[in-house]
Amino acid sequence: MNKISFIGTGNMGGAILRAVCRKADPSLIWISNRTRSKSEALEAELGCRVADDNAACAKDADIVFIGVKPYMAAAVLAEIADGLRDDTLVVSMAAGISGEKISRSLGRPNAIVRILPNTPCAIGKGLVLLSPYGSVPEAVTDMLEDLLSECGEVGFLDESHAEAGMTIGGCTPAFTYMFIEALADGAVQTGLTRADSLRWAAQAVAGSAEMILRTGRHPEELKDSVCSPGGSTIEGVRVLEESGFRGAAMDAVIAAFEKSSRLG
Repeated sequence: MNKISFIGTGNMGGAILRAVCRKADPSLIWISNRTRSKSEALEAELGCRVADDNAACAKDADIVFIGVKPYMAAAVLAEIADGLRDDTLVVSMAAGISGEKISRSLGRPNAIVRILPNTPCAIGKGLVLLSPYGSVPEAVTDMLEDLLSECGEVGFLDESHAEAGMTIGGCTPAFTYMFIEALADGAVQTGLTRADSLRWAAQAVAGSAEMILRTGRHPEELKDSVCSPGGSTIEGVRVLEESGFRGAAMDAVIAAFEKSSRLG
């Protein structure tokens, strides 16, 4: 690997950049961002290199990661197309922009993989889903999977389900942060300090998620194991059910999915 390029290093692009810098030599990684000061800060933090512009960043790269907003993607792809090699892999994290649209914007037959990451990739505890467009060679997807392994969990899905995967993987952290904050607010109301409330609520949520992943037990079974007859937990569950907790969570996922589907 001689050159890896990142165009767009906001919250999501920056998360993937940090993970890739743990796997590859940062001196081989070039970045370009609308705000040069952001690029320079990442250069100082990670040891990667700042390009003068998007075209220079992508020129002759082995892999180009596109982390710009969906409405900017077509223009950026057209801007960099002439400088790409035929074997450059183009990796897009733009929500709602299909592989077909990426290919059309490039106007050339490069291999394309959409990735659907979330921000915890920055600390190696995230989820990134890979969705190859067309006939991407297995050796290429294997290489990309290895490069992104520092993100956390890496999986594959068909592009027909890409928006659904992006929603459950990419949006869930925001929903979970809200839930943790709300739990902490309740704990503060009961007399705990803010710092303790946030730390303990976050740890309880993290541990609960790990129980599902490690044991393979269904969430309903695990929930029932905590709810003693006539106890405090079942009383809290009753209040959540009366407030439409599960329905609201389902509606949030569906609304985010529908929005993502419209972005393209």
